[in-house]
Amino acid sequence: MTKWKMPLLLLSGVGISRLGDFIYLIAINVLILKLTNSPAAVAGLWIMGPLAALLTKFWAGTLIDRLDQKKMMIYTVLFRACIMAIIPLVSSIPVIYGCLFLLSVAKAFFDPASVTYITKLIPKEDRRAYNSYSSLVVAGAFIVGPAIAGALLVIISAGATIWLTAAAFLVSVVIMLFLPGYTSERTTAFNWATFKNDWKAVYQFSRSFPYILMIIVLIYMLMVISIGMDAQEVVFIQQTLGLSESDYGLLVSITGIGSIVGALILSALSKKLSLRFLIGMGFMLTAVGYLIYAFSFSFWSVAAGFIIIGFFNSFSNAGFMTFFQNNVPGDMIGRIYGIFGTLQSACQIMFILLIGFTGEIIPLRYTIISASLITFIISLVLLVMVMRSSRKAYYVEATQQVNA
Repeated sequence: MTKWKMPLLLLSGVGISRLGDFIYLIAINVLILKLTNSPAAVAGLWIMGPLAALLTKFWAGTLIDRLDQKKMMIYTVLFRACIMAIIPLVSSIPVIYGCLFLLSVAKAFFDPASVTYITKLIPKEDRRAYNSYSSLVVAGAFIVGPAIAGALLVIISAGATIWLTAAAFLVSVVIMLFLPGYTSERTTAFNWATFKNDWKAVYQFSRSFPYILMIIVLIYMLMVISIGMDAQEVVFIQQTLGLSESDYGLLVSITGIGSIVGALILSALSKKLSLRFLIGMGFMLTAVGYLIYAFSFSFWSVAAGFIIIGFFNSFSNAGFMTFFQNNVPGDMIGRIYGIFGTLQSACQIMFILLIGFTGEIIPLRYTIISASLITFIISLVLLVMVMRSSRKAYYVEATQQVNA
Protein backbone atom coordinates (compact mmCIF):
# COMPACT_ATOMS: atom_id res chain seq x y z
CA MET A 1 0.00 0.00 0.00
CA THR A 2 2.99 2.30 0.62
CA LYS A 3 3.91 2.34 -3.07
CA TRP A 4 0.41 3.63 -3.87
CA LYS A 5 0.67 6.59 -1.49
CA MET A 6 1.89 9.05 -4.13
CA PRO A 7 -0.33 7.69 -6.95
CA LEU A 8 -3.39 8.04 -4.71
CA LEU A 9 -2.30 11.57 -3.83
CA LEU A 10 -2.03 12.36 -7.53
CA LEU A 11 -5.44 10.83 -8.17
CA SER A 12 -6.90 13.01 -5.42
CA GLY A 13 -5.40 16.21 -6.81
CA VAL A 14 -6.36 15.49 -10.41
CA GLY A 15 -9.76 14.14 -9.32
CA ILE A 16 -10.68 17.38 -7.53
CA SER A 17 -9.70 19.41 -10.59
CA ARG A 18 -11.80 17.12 -12.82
CA LEU A 19 -14.75 17.53 -10.46
CA GLY A 20 -14.24 21.28 -10.67
CA ASP A 21 -14.26 21.06 -14.48
CA PHE A 22 -17.76 19.56 -14.52
CA ILE A 23 -19.16 21.95 -11.89
CA TYR A 24 -17.69 24.92 -13.76
CA LEU A 25 -19.03 23.65 -17.12
CA ILE A 26 -22.62 23.74 -15.86
CA ALA A 27 -22.20 27.07 -14.07
CA ILE A 28 -20.57 28.89 -17.00
CA ASN A 29 -23.31 27.73 -19.39
CA VAL A 30 -25.94 29.09 -17.00
CA LEU A 31 -24.02 32.35 -16.53
CA ILE A 32 -23.59 32.97 -20.28
CA LEU A 33 -27.25 32.18 -20.98
CA LYS A 34 -28.34 34.54 -18.18
CA LEU A 35 -26.15 37.36 -19.51
CA THR A 36 -27.05 36.97 -23.20
CA ASN A 37 -30.23 34.88 -23.41
CA SER A 38 -28.63 33.55 -26.60
CA PRO A 39 -28.20 29.83 -27.42
CA ALA A 40 -25.59 30.86 -30.02
CA ALA A 41 -23.51 32.53 -27.30
CA VAL A 42 -23.67 29.34 -25.25
CA ALA A 43 -22.69 27.26 -28.28
CA GLY A 44 -19.64 29.49 -28.67
CA LEU A 45 -18.31 28.07 -25.40
CA TRP A 46 -17.72 24.72 -27.10
CA ILE A 47 -15.38 26.23 -29.70
CA MET A 48 -12.93 27.64 -27.14
CA GLY A 49 -11.46 24.28 -26.13
CA PRO A 50 -10.60 22.93 -29.62
CA LEU A 51 -9.48 26.39 -30.75
CA ALA A 52 -7.09 26.80 -27.81
CA ALA A 53 -5.75 23.27 -28.32
CA LEU A 54 -5.23 23.95 -32.03
CA LEU A 55 -3.19 27.07 -31.29
CA THR A 56 -1.29 25.70 -28.30
CA LYS A 57 -0.58 21.99 -28.33
CA PHE A 58 1.74 21.88 -31.35
CA TRP A 59 4.37 23.90 -29.43
CA ALA A 60 3.41 23.23 -25.80
CA GLY A 61 4.93 19.74 -25.85
CA THR A 62 8.42 21.18 -26.34
CA LEU A 63 8.13 23.07 -23.04
CA ILE A 64 6.41 20.22 -21.20
CA ASP A 65 9.12 17.67 -22.01
CA ARG A 66 11.89 20.03 -20.84
CA LEU A 67 10.39 21.70 -17.77
CA ASP A 68 9.26 20.34 -14.41
CA GLN A 69 5.90 18.67 -15.10
CA LYS A 70 4.83 18.85 -11.45
CA LYS A 71 5.36 22.61 -11.37
CA MET A 72 3.60 22.99 -14.71
CA MET A 73 0.58 21.10 -13.41
CA ILE A 74 0.50 23.27 -10.28
CA TYR A 75 0.95 26.56 -12.17
CA THR A 76 -1.72 25.76 -14.75
CA VAL A 77 -4.29 24.75 -12.11
CA LEU A 78 -3.44 27.87 -10.08
CA PHE A 79 -3.77 30.00 -13.22
CA ARG A 80 -7.16 28.48 -13.97
CA ALA A 81 -8.33 29.20 -10.41
CA CYS A 82 -7.33 32.86 -10.76
CA ILE A 83 -9.02 33.26 -14.16
CA MET A 84 -12.18 31.57 -12.86
CA ALA A 85 -12.29 33.99 -9.94
CA ILE A 86 -12.33 36.90 -12.41
CA ILE A 87 -15.21 35.66 -14.59
CA PRO A 88 -18.11 36.45 -12.19
CA LEU A 89 -16.77 40.00 -11.79
CA VAL A 90 -17.19 40.94 -15.46
CA SER A 91 -20.28 41.24 -17.64
CA SER A 92 -18.65 41.77 -21.04
CA ILE A 93 -19.12 38.68 -23.21
CA PRO A 94 -15.91 39.26 -25.22
CA VAL A 95 -13.93 39.50 -21.96
CA ILE A 96 -15.57 36.31 -20.66
CA TYR A 97 -14.74 34.53 -23.93
CA GLY A 98 -11.16 35.74 -23.54
CA CYS A 99 -11.06 34.25 -20.05
CA LEU A 100 -12.50 31.00 -21.36
CA PHE A 101 -9.84 30.87 -24.06
CA LEU A 102 -7.10 31.34 -21.43
CA LEU A 103 -8.66 28.58 -19.32
CA SER A 104 -8.57 26.27 -22.34
CA VAL A 105 -4.93 27.18 -23.04
CA ALA A 106 -4.01 26.29 -19.45
CA LYS A 107 -5.84 22.96 -19.81
CA ALA A 108 -3.99 22.32 -23.08
CA PHE A 109 -0.79 22.47 -21.02
CA PHE A 110 -2.13 20.57 -18.01
CA ASP A 111 -3.34 17.47 -19.87
CA PRO A 112 -0.06 16.47 -21.60
CA ALA A 113 1.94 17.53 -18.52
CA SER A 114 -0.14 15.21 -16.34
CA VAL A 115 0.24 12.31 -18.82
CA THR A 116 4.02 12.81 -18.80
CA TYR A 117 4.12 13.08 -15.01
CA ILE A 118 2.01 9.93 -14.55
CA THR A 119 4.45 8.03 -16.79
CA LYS A 120 7.33 9.07 -14.54
CA LEU A 121 5.53 8.47 -11.25
CA ILE A 122 3.80 5.15 -12.00
CA PRO A 123 5.89 2.04 -12.83
CA LYS A 124 5.04 0.41 -16.15
CA GLU A 125 3.48 -2.67 -14.53
CA ASP A 126 1.10 -0.49 -12.45
CA ARG A 127 -0.08 1.93 -15.14
CA ARG A 128 -3.05 -0.16 -16.26
CA ALA A 129 -4.36 -0.28 -12.68
CA TYR A 130 -3.73 3.45 -12.17
CA ASN A 131 -5.52 4.37 -15.41
CA SER A 132 -8.42 2.13 -14.36
CA TYR A 133 -8.74 4.05 -11.09
CA SER A 134 -8.39 7.29 -13.01
CA SER A 135 -11.33 6.27 -15.25
CA LEU A 136 -13.37 5.68 -12.10
CA VAL A 137 -12.47 9.13 -10.77
CA VAL A 138 -13.42 10.82 -14.07
CA ALA A 139 -16.69 8.85 -14.30
CA GLY A 140 -17.50 9.81 -10.72
CA ALA A 141 -16.78 13.47 -11.45
CA PHE A 142 -19.02 13.24 -14.54
CA ILE A 143 -21.93 12.16 -12.31
CA VAL A 144 -21.25 14.08 -9.12
CA GLY A 145 -20.05 17.35 -10.70
CA PRO A 146 -23.28 18.31 -12.51
CA ALA A 147 -25.32 17.16 -9.49
CA ILE A 148 -23.31 19.43 -7.18
CA ALA A 149 -23.57 22.27 -9.71
CA GLY A 150 -27.35 21.83 -9.91
CA ALA A 151 -27.69 21.92 -6.14
CA LEU A 152 -25.42 24.97 -5.81
CA LEU A 153 -27.28 26.87 -8.52
CA VAL A 154 -30.50 26.41 -6.53
CA ILE A 155 -28.88 27.76 -3.36
CA ILE A 156 -26.48 30.40 -4.71
CA SER A 157 -25.78 32.20 -7.99
CA ALA A 158 -23.83 30.92 -10.97
CA GLY A 159 -21.05 33.38 -10.17
CA ALA A 160 -20.72 32.13 -6.59
CA THR A 161 -20.67 28.55 -7.90
CA ILE A 162 -17.75 29.45 -10.16
CA TRP A 163 -15.92 30.98 -7.18
CA LEU A 164 -16.39 27.77 -5.21
CA THR A 165 -14.98 25.85 -8.19
CA ALA A 166 -11.93 28.13 -8.15
CA ALA A 167 -11.52 27.34 -4.44
CA ALA A 168 -11.65 23.60 -5.27
CA PHE A 169 -8.83 24.14 -7.77
CA LEU A 170 -6.77 25.73 -4.98
CA VAL A 171 -7.31 22.60 -2.88
CA SER A 172 -6.04 20.56 -5.84
CA VAL A 173 -2.92 22.75 -5.95
CA VAL A 174 -2.23 22.18 -2.25
CA ILE A 175 -2.46 18.40 -2.72
CA MET A 176 -0.10 18.47 -5.71
CA LEU A 177 2.53 20.32 -3.66
CA PHE A 178 3.18 17.09 -1.75
CA LEU A 179 3.96 15.10 -4.91
CA PRO A 180 7.58 14.29 -5.78
CA GLY A 181 9.37 16.29 -8.45
CA TYR A 182 11.46 14.92 -11.29
CA THR A 183 14.44 16.39 -13.08
CA SER A 184 13.62 17.10 -16.70
CA GLU A 185 15.72 17.59 -19.81
CA ARG A 186 16.85 21.19 -20.00
CA THR A 187 17.58 23.42 -22.97
CA THR A 188 19.29 26.79 -23.06
CA ALA A 189 16.68 28.45 -25.26
CA PHE A 190 13.26 27.93 -26.76
CA ASN A 191 13.51 29.13 -30.33
CA TRP A 192 12.40 28.15 -33.81
CA ALA A 193 15.24 25.66 -34.19
CA THR A 194 14.21 23.91 -30.94
CA PHE A 195 10.62 23.47 -32.09
CA LYS A 196 11.71 22.41 -35.58
CA ASN A 197 14.04 19.74 -34.17
CA ASP A 198 11.26 18.47 -31.90
CA TRP A 199 8.84 18.11 -34.81
CA LYS A 200 11.55 16.22 -36.69
CA ALA A 201 12.00 13.94 -33.65
CA VAL A 202 8.26 13.19 -33.60
CA TYR A 203 8.38 12.47 -37.34
CA GLN A 204 11.36 10.14 -36.92
CA PHE A 205 9.62 8.31 -34.07
CA SER A 206 6.52 7.87 -36.22
CA ARG A 207 8.61 6.45 -39.07
CA SER A 208 10.55 4.15 -36.74
CA PHE A 209 7.44 2.76 -35.06
CA PRO A 210 4.70 2.66 -37.74
CA TYR A 211 2.61 0.19 -35.73
CA ILE A 212 2.40 2.54 -32.73
CA LEU A 213 1.59 5.40 -35.11
CA MET A 214 -1.22 3.42 -36.76
CA ILE A 215 -2.81 2.48 -33.43
CA ILE A 216 -2.73 6.11 -32.26
CA VAL A 217 -4.16 7.38 -35.58
CA LEU A 218 -7.00 4.85 -35.58
CA ILE A 219 -7.95 5.70 -32.00
CA TYR A 220 -7.84 9.45 -32.68
CA MET A 221 -10.08 8.88 -35.70
CA LEU A 222 -12.57 7.09 -33.46
CA MET A 223 -12.46 9.96 -30.97
CA VAL A 224 -12.99 12.60 -33.65
CA ILE A 225 -16.01 10.87 -35.16
CA SER A 226 -17.52 10.06 -31.75
CA ILE A 227 -17.26 13.65 -30.53
CA GLY A 228 -18.74 14.82 -33.82
CA MET A 229 -21.77 12.60 -33.20
CA ASP A 230 -21.96 13.80 -29.59
CA ALA A 231 -22.13 17.42 -30.80
CA GLN A 232 -25.43 16.61 -32.59
CA GLU A 233 -26.73 14.45 -29.75
CA VAL A 234 -29.33 16.87 -28.38
CA VAL A 235 -30.62 17.66 -31.91
CA PHE A 236 -30.90 13.98 -32.82
CA ILE A 237 -32.70 13.05 -29.61
CA GLN A 238 -35.14 15.95 -29.54
CA GLN A 239 -35.83 16.64 -33.21
CA THR A 240 -35.24 13.27 -34.92
CA LEU A 241 -36.60 11.02 -32.16
CA GLY A 242 -39.05 13.56 -30.75
CA LEU A 243 -38.00 13.07 -27.12
CA SER A 244 -38.26 15.84 -24.53
CA GLU A 245 -35.59 17.86 -22.74
CA SER A 246 -36.21 15.88 -19.56
CA ASP A 247 -35.75 12.65 -21.54
CA TYR A 248 -32.42 13.98 -22.81
CA GLY A 249 -31.30 14.88 -19.29
CA LEU A 250 -32.23 11.41 -18.08
CA LEU A 251 -30.30 9.80 -20.96
CA VAL A 252 -27.19 11.79 -20.05
CA SER A 253 -27.53 10.56 -16.46
CA ILE A 254 -27.93 6.99 -17.71
CA THR A 255 -24.70 7.36 -19.69
CA GLY A 256 -22.98 8.54 -16.53
CA ILE A 257 -24.27 5.56 -14.59
CA GLY A 258 -22.95 3.26 -17.32
CA SER A 259 -19.56 4.97 -17.03
CA ILE A 260 -19.52 4.54 -13.24
CA VAL A 261 -20.44 0.85 -13.43
CA GLY A 262 -17.90 0.24 -16.20
CA ALA A 263 -15.16 2.04 -14.26
CA LEU A 264 -15.99 0.11 -11.06
CA ILE A 265 -15.78 -3.23 -12.86
CA LEU A 266 -12.61 -2.14 -14.64
CA SER A 267 -11.00 -1.13 -11.34
CA ALA A 268 -11.92 -4.46 -9.76
CA LEU A 269 -10.66 -6.52 -12.72
CA SER A 270 -7.77 -4.32 -13.90
CA LYS A 271 -5.19 -7.03 -13.12
CA LYS A 272 -7.16 -9.72 -14.96
CA LEU A 273 -8.17 -7.91 -18.15
CA SER A 274 -5.40 -7.72 -20.74
CA LEU A 275 -4.35 -4.45 -22.33
CA ARG A 276 -5.24 -5.87 -25.76
CA PHE A 277 -8.76 -6.65 -24.56
CA LEU A 278 -9.21 -3.14 -23.12
CA ILE A 279 -8.22 -1.49 -26.40
CA GLY A 280 -9.65 -3.91 -28.97
CA MET A 281 -12.93 -4.90 -27.36
CA GLY A 282 -13.34 -1.59 -25.53
CA PHE A 283 -13.41 0.49 -28.70
CA MET A 284 -15.37 -2.09 -30.71
CA LEU A 285 -18.15 -2.39 -28.12
CA THR A 286 -18.27 1.38 -27.75
CA ALA A 287 -18.81 1.51 -31.53
CA VAL A 288 -21.63 -1.04 -31.13
CA GLY A 289 -23.22 1.35 -28.64
CA TYR A 290 -23.11 4.14 -31.22
CA LEU A 291 -24.69 1.83 -33.82
CA ILE A 292 -27.58 1.05 -31.47
CA TYR A 293 -27.96 4.78 -30.79
CA ALA A 294 -27.93 5.64 -34.52
CA PHE A 295 -30.63 3.08 -35.41
CA SER A 296 -32.78 3.72 -32.30
CA PHE A 297 -36.42 4.81 -32.47
CA SER A 298 -37.37 5.03 -28.78
CA PHE A 299 -36.13 6.21 -25.42
CA TRP A 300 -35.17 2.72 -24.30
CA SER A 301 -33.20 1.86 -27.43
CA VAL A 302 -31.22 5.10 -27.04
CA ALA A 303 -30.72 4.28 -23.36
CA ALA A 304 -29.33 0.84 -24.27
CA GLY A 305 -26.85 2.42 -26.67
CA PHE A 306 -25.81 5.07 -24.13
CA ILE A 307 -25.29 2.51 -21.38
CA ILE A 308 -22.98 0.48 -23.65
CA ILE A 309 -21.10 3.63 -24.71
CA GLY A 310 -20.64 4.81 -21.13
CA PHE A 311 -19.70 1.34 -19.85
CA PHE A 312 -17.01 0.55 -22.41
CA ASN A 313 -15.60 4.08 -22.65
CA SER A 314 -13.84 3.42 -19.36
CA PHE A 315 -12.22 0.29 -20.82
CA SER A 316 -11.09 1.93 -24.06
CA ASN A 317 -9.78 5.12 -22.43
CA ALA A 318 -7.76 3.26 -19.79
CA GLY A 319 -6.41 0.86 -22.43
CA PHE A 320 -5.31 3.57 -24.84
CA MET A 321 -3.68 5.70 -22.15
CA THR A 322 -1.71 2.70 -20.85
CA PHE A 323 -0.63 1.75 -24.39
CA PHE A 324 0.47 5.33 -25.06
CA GLN A 325 2.46 5.63 -21.83
CA ASN A 326 4.12 2.22 -22.27
CA ASN A 327 5.21 2.63 -25.88
CA VAL A 328 6.09 6.32 -26.22
CA PRO A 329 9.44 7.36 -24.69
CA GLY A 330 8.88 9.27 -21.47
CA ASP A 331 11.01 12.22 -22.59
CA MET A 332 8.90 12.64 -25.76
CA ILE A 333 5.36 12.18 -24.43
CA GLY A 334 4.62 15.91 -24.23
CA ARG A 335 5.71 16.55 -27.82
CA ILE A 336 3.97 13.53 -29.33
CA TYR A 337 0.80 14.06 -27.27
CA GLY A 338 0.80 17.75 -28.22
CA ILE A 339 1.40 17.39 -31.96
CA PHE A 340 -1.11 14.58 -32.39
CA GLY A 341 -3.52 16.51 -30.16
CA THR A 342 -3.21 19.50 -32.48
CA LEU A 343 -4.09 17.36 -35.49
CA GLN A 344 -6.99 15.86 -33.56
CA SER A 345 -8.33 19.34 -32.66
CA ALA A 346 -8.13 20.49 -36.28
CA CYS A 347 -9.96 17.38 -37.49
CA GLN A 348 -12.43 17.78 -34.62
CA ILE A 349 -13.45 21.28 -35.64
CA MET A 350 -13.78 20.27 -39.31
CA PHE A 351 -15.79 17.14 -38.54
CA ILE A 352 -18.17 18.93 -36.15
CA LEU A 353 -18.83 21.52 -38.87
CA LEU A 354 -19.15 18.78 -41.51
CA ILE A 355 -21.63 16.68 -39.57
CA GLY A 356 -23.63 19.81 -38.72
CA PHE A 357 -23.63 20.92 -42.37
CA THR A 358 -24.67 17.55 -43.76
CA GLY A 359 -27.42 17.43 -41.15
CA GLU A 360 -28.91 20.51 -42.82
CA ILE A 361 -28.89 18.87 -46.26
CA ILE A 362 -29.97 15.30 -45.52
CA PRO A 363 -31.89 13.86 -42.56
CA LEU A 364 -29.67 13.84 -39.47
CA ARG A 365 -30.38 10.15 -38.88
CA TYR A 366 -28.58 9.23 -42.12
CA THR A 367 -25.59 11.33 -41.08
CA ILE A 368 -25.42 9.69 -37.64
CA ILE A 369 -25.87 6.20 -39.12
CA SER A 370 -23.06 6.83 -41.63
CA ALA A 371 -20.74 8.13 -38.90
CA SER A 372 -21.53 5.19 -36.60
CA LEU A 373 -20.89 2.67 -39.41
CA ILE A 374 -17.52 4.29 -40.12
CA THR A 375 -16.73 4.12 -36.41
CA PHE A 376 -17.61 0.42 -36.32
CA ILE A 377 -15.44 -0.38 -39.36
CA ILE A 378 -12.46 1.49 -37.89
CA SER A 379 -12.94 -0.31 -34.55
CA LEU A 380 -12.87 -3.69 -36.36
CA VAL A 381 -9.61 -2.74 -38.08
CA LEU A 382 -8.23 -1.68 -34.70
CA LEU A 383 -9.34 -4.96 -33.10
CA VAL A 384 -7.58 -7.02 -35.80
CA MET A 385 -4.38 -4.98 -35.43
CA VAL A 386 -4.39 -5.24 -31.64
CA MET A 387 -5.03 -8.98 -31.57
CA ARG A 388 -2.30 -9.91 -34.08
CA SER A 389 0.05 -12.29 -32.30
CA SER A 390 3.09 -10.79 -34.04
CA ARG A 391 2.44 -7.49 -32.20
CA LYS A 392 2.09 -8.98 -28.74
CA ALA A 393 5.31 -7.32 -27.53
CA TYR A 394 3.69 -3.88 -27.67
CA TYR A 395 1.21 -4.94 -25.00
CA VAL A 396 3.65 -6.50 -22.52
CA GLU A 397 3.45 -4.63 -19.24
CA ALA A 398 6.78 -5.62 -17.78
CA THR A 399 9.41 -2.98 -17.15
CA GLN A 400 11.29 -3.40 -20.45
CA GLN A 401 10.44 -1.27 -23.48
CA VAL A 402 9.67 -2.51 -26.96
CA ASN A 403 12.75 -2.60 -29.13
CA ALA A 404 11.13 -3.51 -32.41
